[in-house]
This record gives sequence, structure tokens and C-alpha cells, in this order.
Amino acid sequence: MLLLEQHDFDVVLTDLNMPGMNGIELCGRVAQARPDIPTVVITAFGNLDTAVAAIRAGAYDFITKPVEIDAVALVLTRAVQHHRLRDEVKRLRSVVAAGSAVPELLGESPAISLVKELIARVAATDSTVLITGESGTGKEVAARALHRLSKRASGPFSAINCAAVPESLIESELFGHAKGAFTDARTARAGLLVQSQGGTLFLDELGELPLSAQAKLLRVLQERVVRPVGGDHEVPFDTRIVAATNRDLERAIEEGKFREDLFFRIHVLPIELPPLRARVGDVLLLAQHFLREFARRTGKEVLGIGPAAADLLLSYQWPGNVRELVNCIEHAVALARFEQITPEDLPQRVRSYRPSHIIVAGQNPDELVPMEEVERRYILRVLEASAGNKRLAARVLGFDRKTLYRKLERYGVS
Repeated sequence: MLLLEQHDFDVVLTDLNMPGMNGIELCGRVAQARPDIPTVVITAFGNLDTAVAAIRAGAYDFITKPVEIDAVALVLTRAVQHHRLRDEVKRLRSVVAAGSAVPELLGESPAISLVKELIARVAATDSTVLITGESGTGKEVAARALHRLSKRASGPFSAINCAAVPESLIESELFGHAKGAFTDARTARAGLLVQSQGGTLFLDELGELPLSAQAKLLRVLQERVVRPVGGDHEVPFDTRIVAATNRDLERAIEEGKFREDLFFRIHVLPIELPPLRARVGDVLLLAQHFLREFARRTGKEVLGIGPAAADLLLSYQWPGNVRELVNCIEHAVALARFEQITPEDLPQRVRSYRPSHIIVAGQNPDELVPMEEVERRYILRVLEASAGNKRLAARVLGFDRKTLYRKLERYGVS
């Protein structure tokens, strides 16, 4: 019983006749202390009374002697599946009780609700996840939510920004190095893939990873073993990979800047985070949340957002997404003189923003333009509204990306 208190087991297999405590008594003890662990009893007395006593004591099933290995394997497999299913049901109940599976991603718009639902479903697997989206949309927040909801939640969560680590050091950071592998390698060091054993490694800005490191990462993900820089032996690891990028990796493949085979290795479960301008109704909810946080930190009595300031927040396009909104509200709280945020408290770029409306035709015949010019202006308008996100713009326009690129080249738009 001490082992059951200190460790987790999938199933308990016990004989009926044992010195000190019989199998029926053990079933009762296990059912009381660890009701989540199924117990299977082996007995030479295959009568109905023994079976009923075992089941009443909390046993999942029983096996009669002489024992057949195939029968034992079948019963144990079912017991383990039963145990894991109960764990999953329990986890999902706690998620529902919390009200939202992903409270880290604030918002109630359809766009973000779909993402939260997808994260909750994807978290239960061990497959590699690729999170895409513009800068500032919350890709690391989503990655941490995936880890928290997964069966690896008790393991470590490690993160590395592939764009922030020098090319000469990226392999050492990911794969580790042996003592003396290079000038400053005075001791051996495990890389993040091994340090994150049993947990999750978040590879942020994966699109910035050098091609040489991409080839080595591909092999590591395929073989699930890593050889430290300068090392002689390969080390197995059990780490889930969650990657993120704001780059168009398919475009990078066409340009020879990203390996196609690595793309398909990590593009198993894609999650695309919507830009803030596509999350209708979430701007003021997020703004109010950040306002409360900054007011608490600064000790200022700022309670809400005035109507005029709210109109400006709703009309602004937020090219920097949630990150820009956070900075905007921090700026506003710092400058606020009243209980409500006013337009004067907002940053200049938000106060002075005016949505552009392109007139494609007027009443004057001299203002009429060819259809090609109409198309050019509309494409530019959609690109402006998409903050330059060509993938999103192509979707709005009903083009595939290659068609959009061809049109932009024809119109001389970079």
C-alpha cells in the first residue's frame, strides 16, 4: 500500500491467497485509497461467490487458475484502457467545471473560440503542433495552454526563440554539447530537447532557424534521439514539440529558406491564431482586462474606458495585435487623470488613426478607371486591412497565394 501512495500504477494484479492479507482485502484497500487504479484478482476458486466478493470489494475483473497468458494479457489491456479512460473523463470534467478549457486566451469571439476548442482537442495527443499567426497574437500563450491541458502538464515546459540565439550556438542549445566540444565547453551540458524530457519544448520563430540546424532537427525528430555537439553517443528523449512562426513557411520553402521535409514533419497539427482585427467584440473585453491589471499594479483608480476612447479602440486596426493593445492600455493607465480612459490618454497612433476608403469610381466620367485599376486598388485595400498578411488577404480575395503573388508582381507591389 505504501508503493500505491508514492507511485502511480496503471493496474494492480494480485493473487487471492496471500500471507497476511488476501486478494479480496487488498481490493478493498486499493478501492479506498486509490479508486482510480483497477485491480485484477487471480484465484483458483472460479466459483460465483468468489467472483461476486472480488467485484464487491472493488476489483475490475478476476482470472481463474490455471492462468493462460493470453487471457491475462487481454484482461490487463482492458484494465489499463479503463484506467486511462477514467483519467481522461476526470480531466475533461475539470476543464468543463473551470468554464473554459483555455482561459489563457481571453475572448469570446467566434474566431478565438474555435482556436480554444482546437487547442483543447489537440492537447490530448502527443503529435507535433505548428502554431502560426502574426506577431503579437499570443502564440506562446497558446503553446503553454497546450502543455497545461496535456498529459505532460507535470513535466517541464521549455521555450527557445530561434531568432534570438546566434547560429553558432543554436545546435548547442537544442542538442547539448560534450565537454571540450568547443572553446567555452568546460563541462558537458544537456540540450533543451533532453532537459524537457517528459514535457514540452516550444520552438518559437522556427522559420528563422538556419538551414544547417533545420537538417539536424529533422533527423532528431524522425529518430527521437539526439547526439550532443562533440559527443560520441546518441541520447533518446521523450519531449513533445510545439513550434510557432509568423512567417509563411510555404513561401519560405519556395524561396529555399526552409526545408520542405521539415515543414511536413512539424505541420502535423496546425493551429492558426487570428489577428486581433478579426476578433470582433474581443477588443474592449481584452482592454478592460488589461486596464484592471495595470490599475492594480500602479494603484490608480482607473475603472473603465470612456465611450469616445472605446470608439477609437474599436476603429483601430491593431497591426501589433494583442501585444500592441497591452502596450496601448498600459500607456493609457499611466496617463489617465480620471476614473475612465479618455481619447487624450491613448497613444497618438490610435488617436490619429483614420480608416482609409478607396474610391474606385466617382460621378465624374474623368474619374472612371479600367477594371484592372479597380482590382489593383481593391487588392491594396485588402492587404492594408490584413496588415500585409498575404495568406489572409488571399483568403479574403478568393485567390490562392501564387495568384496573389503574380498579381502583386504585375502591379509592382512589393
